[in-house]
Amino acid sequence: MDVFSWLTDPANWSGSGSIPFQTVTHLWYSAVTVLVAAAIAVPLGVFIGHTGKGESLIMGSVNAMRALPTIGLLILLVLIFAPILANRLAFVIPALIVLVLLAVPPILSGVASGIRAIDRSAIDAARGMGYSTWQIVWKIELPCALPLALSGIRASTLQVVSTATVAAFVSLQGLGRFIIDGRAGNNYAEMAGGAILLIVLAIVLEGVFALVARISISPGLTPGVPTTTRRNS
Repeated sequence: MDVFSWLTDPANWSGSGSIPFQTVTHLWYSAVTVLVAAAIAVPLGVFIGHTGKGESLIMGSVNAMRALPTIGLLILLVLIFAPILANRLAFVIPALIVLVLLAVPPILSGVASGIRAIDRSAIDAARGMGYSTWQIVWKIELPCALPLALSGIRASTLQVVSTATVAAFVSLQGLGRFIIDGRAGNNYAEMAGGAILLIVLAIVLEGVFALVARISISPGLTPGVPTTTRRNS
């Protein structure tokens, strides 16, 4: 009941540091992270999927970054940036870098796998019709890769949302603030409330991505549908 009381306490729903404020801040960190990661991963995924080159080197290097200890790397980057940036950016930039390193691999894998899964005869037919390389990428490869690409973005977003709590370790805001502050003050209701809010946020985002996929992806492009069926649908 203490957790329920904390979640329904009006004092926790207004002002700076409130549940809405921390939720919006958490979403801001997550959104910026995923956008930056997509800007990096999508072009690399298109390059790997379209050319078939660099997969071992690029994918291996990107996946190796996931093995880095998140909190340790975050603190190290803060120590590096703090003497250079004498403001809040000394904490924000390291947090975003750490989260981007986690967000890139799922998006990269989804885009590259989606393009590689396309029937090459469709690509050959497009070339025979006079399509340029960029037309093939924009009009055929990316639309056909959309299901796996969205799946990668969804996985990346959920991972970032769950991991963005580490920002609180370097005094930044977000839902992780409730967990860290609750632990410091032995307020277990606040800790549990923060964890519940994270779970609810992840479930809501999962539903949003399911809705986006339902709206934006043609039924003939859903994963598992044979390529011949997609072409005839």
